[in-house]
Amino acid sequence: MIFIYTYQSQKTELTILHAGSLAVPFKSLSEIFMQENPDVHVNLEGYGSVTAARLIVEGNRTADILAVADYEVITNYLFPENLSDWYIIFARNEMVIAFTENSKYADEINANNWYEILNRSDVTYGHSDPDQDPCGYRTLLVWKLSDVYYDKNIYESLFINSSRRIIRPKSVELLALLESGELDYAFEYKSVAVQHNLSYIELPPEINLGYWDKAEYYSQVNITLSDGTLIIGKPILYGVTIPKKAPHPDIAVRFLQLLLSKTGQQVFESLGQPPIYPALTNDVNKVPEALRGNVTNYSP
Repeated sequence: MIFIYTYQSQKTELTILHAGSLAVPFKSLSEIFMQENPDVHVNLEGYGSVTAARLIVEGNRTADILAVADYEVITNYLFPENLSDWYIIFARNEMVIAFTENSKYADEINANNWYEILNRSDVTYGHSDPDQDPCGYRTLLVWKLSDVYYDKNIYESLFINSSRRIIRPKSVELLALLESGELDYAFEYKSVAVQHNLSYIELPPEINLGYWDKAEYYSQVNITLSDGTLIIGKPILYGVTIPKKAPHPDIAVRFLQLLLSKTGQQVFESLGQPPIYPALTNDVNKVPEALRGNVTNYSP
């Protein structure tokens, strides 16, 4: 009797939990990384950032990397549980109102009248769940900042119209509703609108949460999540960390080296999401040594 043995190579699984708005750039980075590291398979899992953090905190998922749309998700959820003690801020973004050519009043809406259009009785609009996704609570902050900027009761008028307001767990889940015509307008990150070839309204710098020099202006408003977390208006900054219980921390460091490299910066730039270089961190001495040359200390 002849026995034939077959050999199957076992690839190391690198698991990354990431914000839904990072799906496209992280897919590109993962393809590059797997070409350079053929013994590794990158497993990408997209969630609302808060949901991703909670999965780790509650022990429901083990991850090598957590990448979120708001670096304070790391400080608010992982730091208190001693699951991480550092973060790296690597990219920024801004809020826009995304729509398609089939959206009602698409030929009328602009940066000056968007809130009037959204308040029309036949218009639907959507955002992600503030308790699960930073894009959701940033939408509410945009509405509150709009009250200040336009001197109108925009937050109240948009928040109470629940019959025309559609909410999904994460912002990218609204895209299919836009494309099907079920939703007229969605509050999204600019990078998501660019990546999915959507039309979008650029909001004034005073309300779009995209500008460093407007940080003090943004801080005028805040909201409280259902778990009691206070969210103060501030510029949109994406953060990443390697949880202390990561199964493959050395490989995770290599992935973050790619993220912070010129190649990584070019990937993000090409997809409408400006990278931050040098990247920012709460403590250079706590960041893995191989990454320290690409980061500098940041005090919010």
